Amino acid sequence: MNTHPWLTVVGLGEDGFSGLGEAARTAIDQAQIIFGGARHLALIPQQPGQQCHPWPRPFEGAYQQILSYRGQRVCVLASGDPMWHGIGARLVNHIALDELRILPAPSAITLAAARMGWAVQDITVIPVHSQSLAQVHLHLAPKARLVALSANSDTPRQLAALLVNAGFGDSQMTLFEHLGGSAERRVTAPAAEWRAQSVAALNLVAVDCDIPSVRAWSRRASLPDAAFDHDGQLTKRDVRALTLARLAPVSGELLWDVGAGCGSIGIEWLRAIDRGRCLAIEANPERCARIRHNCAQLGVPELEIMVGTAPVCLAGLEPPDAIFIGGGVTVNGMIEHCWAALKPGGRLVVNAVTLQSEAVLITWRERVGGELTRVQVAQAEPLGRFDGWRTAYPVTLFTAVKSAQESEHRSLSAAPNQPLAPLH
Repeated sequence: MNTHPWLTVVGLGEDGFSGLGEAARTAIDQAQIIFGGARHLALIPQQPGQQCHPWPRPFEGAYQQILSYRGQRVCVLASGDPMWHGIGARLVNHIALDELRILPAPSAITLAAARMGWAVQDITVIPVHSQSLAQVHLHLAPKARLVALSANSDTPRQLAALLVNAGFGDSQMTLFEHLGGSAERRVTAPAAEWRAQSVAALNLVAVDCDIPSVRAWSRRASLPDAAFDHDGQLTKRDVRALTLARLAPVSGELLWDVGAGCGSIGIEWLRAIDRGRCLAIEANPERCARIRHNCAQLGVPELEIMVGTAPVCLAGLEPPDAIFIGGGVTVNGMIEHCWAALKPGGRLVVNAVTLQSEAVLITWRERVGGELTRVQVAQAEPLGRFDGWRTAYPVTLFTAVKSAQESEHRSLSAAPNQPLAPLH
């Protein structure tokens, strides 16, 4: 296998070829094949005999094109640091590292931090150019410092509206265009006073969050019930906290929220960890719409929604690290199929209110082990001229961890029908 670094990825700044170091300029000059966006290709001098290729559409075809020139001197042009939400981070998944050389330039984040006088480690970067703007909600907190990589020229206006609606209208926004180039520009104003203006398509916005007009919500504790739009199908705050503690979210893990209701468990799972994933399974389309709304408002638009009835729709899905069943445990085959799908070491947590549901959990505990916990919450409420305790129905929580031995016997019942397609 040829392990010579035949491919060089060069990060360009707004100052173009003249701002590059000697190694990067030499790589471009000596390249036989150059790939890049039209903007990048326009920034470099082309040598006689060089082939310059703009990125294909769809972009995924670029990897095969690049690989077809293996063994020749190939150069890929990128913006700033190619390993920061850039092409370099994707190329390492397709090409062996010893065939690849990456020469980064200062990223837009580094330049923005320098202009703002912010320590880079204190900044939260939100890649709006590749993800939803709604995730900004997740990071809003007093004195937080955010940098949003804009999707287009309208992102600053949309961001200002989001900040105002979330109670952060006094937060200072600083727009940067053409960072590091001769046309560099910055515009600063509070979010509440932001006005539409001519904005370059390539821009980013630094946000210095002020003290909000409403209390900011914690990512590490259960949200108040009022944070969710729901029709009564909601795991209440105190029980939700106990449930999340037993689900034990870990970064990068996948949760199935079966019978998701308004999505409160899945949303709290994603808010609690980085790089988490959640599939909310709900049969009621109106509740699915509520889940989608709650996800956007609470900063986790990446939560996936499947409209379908479990356990019928569970077959063929990616095995999860944790499963929560909030309702429907008495449905024939429900707990069996969920347990069978769970990864080794995965956690199953089920909440039950009815005697029939509790009976299923008692039987299942005898079969696989685990623990049962009964919780009853009482809230103080007015009672005439005084106050009294209003007691909610007791909730039984079942928790079990699947062993490696159990995973060898995953087919505990007949396989359900094929799943419905996820609704994003």
